Amino acid sequence: MNASTDPAPASGDLVADLRALLRDDQVDVSDSALDLHARGESVDLAHRPDVVVYPESTDDVQRVVSYAYRSRTPVTPVAVNSSLEGHTIPVQGGISLDLTRLDRIVELLPEDFLAIVQPGVTYPRLNEALKATGLFFPVDPGAEASLGGMASTNASGTMAVRYGVTSDLVIGMEVVTPTGAVVRTGGRARKSSSGYALTKLFCGAEGTLGVITELTVKLAARPAAVIGARCAFDDVATCVAFVTELIQSGTPLARCELLDPAAIGAINRHLGTTLPEAPTVFLEFHGDEGWVDEVAEIALALAREHGAVTAEAARDGDALRALWKARHQAYYCFVAVNPGLANVITDLAVPVSRLAEVIEASLVAMEQLSLPAYLIGHVGDGNFHLTLFYDHDDDDAKARLDAAYGELVRLSLAAGGTCTGEHG
Repeated sequence: MNASTDPAPASGDLVADLRALLRDDQVDVSDSALDLHARGESVDLAHRPDVVVYPESTDDVQRVVSYAYRSRTPVTPVAVNSSLEGHTIPVQGGISLDLTRLDRIVELLPEDFLAIVQPGVTYPRLNEALKATGLFFPVDPGAEASLGGMASTNASGTMAVRYGVTSDLVIGMEVVTPTGAVVRTGGRARKSSSGYALTKLFCGAEGTLGVITELTVKLAARPAAVIGARCAFDDVATCVAFVTELIQSGTPLARCELLDPAAIGAINRHLGTTLPEAPTVFLEFHGDEGWVDEVAEIALALAREHGAVTAEAARDGDALRALWKARHQAYYCFVAVNPGLANVITDLAVPVSRLAEVIEASLVAMEQLSLPAYLIGHVGDGNFHLTLFYDHDDDDAKARLDAAYGELVRLSLAAGGTCTGEHG
């Protein structure tokens, strides 16, 4: 651990002080920069920072954070700003610490199944760099999120049911603490029982314990064969019962995603697809040729036993891309078919054994709310989202929405779950 030795400038002028520490082009107070950093993907909240700072090294971060500590200036770390929950909104003003220039892939270590990256590197960019190695980073939260942001929120994604969440894959970090000290956690060994699990502590801390400036992440082998499947059912209860039995049977899933009829309808309207507007599960299986085909057939047979109205495999690349485009574009489809409306997104996660009852109770609550609502979820690990739309200027709608949101959280907690499975 080493602390910054830079003295804190004492002029009292925040912008001038920061420009004394960094180059002028690293300190921005333009309206466009302040507005851009005033909000994330969340719709209902915005607050401008006083200044946006773009560090280009760990030393830069140290200087800024040390100054902020000594001058009691709030600091909000941010990278690509894809947060759905407002983590990056500088609600107390101060410094928006934009880490997008810390975007270097420091080292690829394919022989160790590891990569070392700076926090501004996005997971699609890392995967592009890994193509020739036969490896990939398997957490895919949907947006082109940065690795630093994903670690800070312990992000998940459609493949968490097989590969785990971000904290399962981060084994080391470099972090600048709130006092300006640099801490290194973990290392390159894939396991260690030495000392406190500091890497796990910083994962999910949302920048409150320090600013991540480097990460060492585990990689996975790209599967030799991938098969997708789409299974539609007459009702959500049967759909969830199928998913529950599939999971409990020990069938190795790589992805298991549920969409309700409203979600499928929005996708059809915006993307021009013609999917049956019924409760639908999107599945994916990874493995060797032959074996993965056998696993997919077992899952499809189980779906038919549960009365699936559609149970079909997606074996070629085009079919797989179409399948997952529909799922990954779902949120943007919901926004497109509800122009002018604000939205909130729940992030409930419950034990798989309680999944069916909590989803059914949630849908009943949504019917009573009488607002546009769409259900999607990574039900393979008990996590699902309701995206709810409302008129921002309608106080009655907002009050009903707040009450309904509270009821959904109570349902999840009563089932032994959480109000935030992956968004933070």
